[in-house]
Amino acid sequence: MAYILHIETATKNCSVTIAQNGQTLVCREIAEEGYSHAEKLHVFMEAALAEAGIAYKDLSAIAVSQGPGSYTGLRIGVSAAKGLCFALGIPLIAVDTLQVLASQVNKSDGSIIPMIDARRMEVYSAVFDPAHAKIREVRAEIITSDSFSEIAGKIYFVGDCLEKCKTVLTDGRFVFVDDIVYPSARAMGAIAYEKYQKNDTVDVAYFEPYYLKDFMITAKK
Repeated sequence: MAYILHIETATKNCSVTIAQNGQTLVCREIAEEGYSHAEKLHVFMEAALAEAGIAYKDLSAIAVSQGPGSYTGLRIGVSAAKGLCFALGIPLIAVDTLQVLASQVNKSDGSIIPMIDARRMEVYSAVFDPAHAKIREVRAEIITSDSFSEIAGKIYFVGDCLEKCKTVLTDGRFVFVDDIVYPSARAMGAIAYEKYQKNDTVDVAYFEPYYLKDFMITAKK
């Protein structure tokens, strides 16, 4: 019996779940404009464990969303996950953030393209088939009217940047799944448990989030 704690902080959604053998038992999450991850994450973890009726010592592993996404959000989530793994002596499982987002879409046809807002008309995206297998790797790309023209058939878009993308992605085969905005730890259970069973873990000491682009600090004028 494996209890895994899942942490998803790559976007505005601060999300924590406890799953048993891949089945989610408890979820705590909130999406706020102000990125309250630093204040909410540990509170959510304590509350989730209490509701599940287990303690930190009962956990078999920690799973964390690896990115791409918010630099600050990823740092908070990964730092918490690594700290717990060090303290408890348990493995760390890294889960692709865009896979988590794509796995919330249930369709039997076409392609699924999860997108996370970067800035202006830029997004982080990947392409998945209806079974949620990745068929194109993650990219940082500028969205134009020609984007995804090489992909045949219907395309389902999901993520936190659909409103701006609708202005340029106007082909009739494009479908925007508006009710799925952020990746959620609810969708990490099956993915993380499969990795756990395969011993597909990362080195706690050296693991870093997948930022995709270098973090840039600009000075005030």
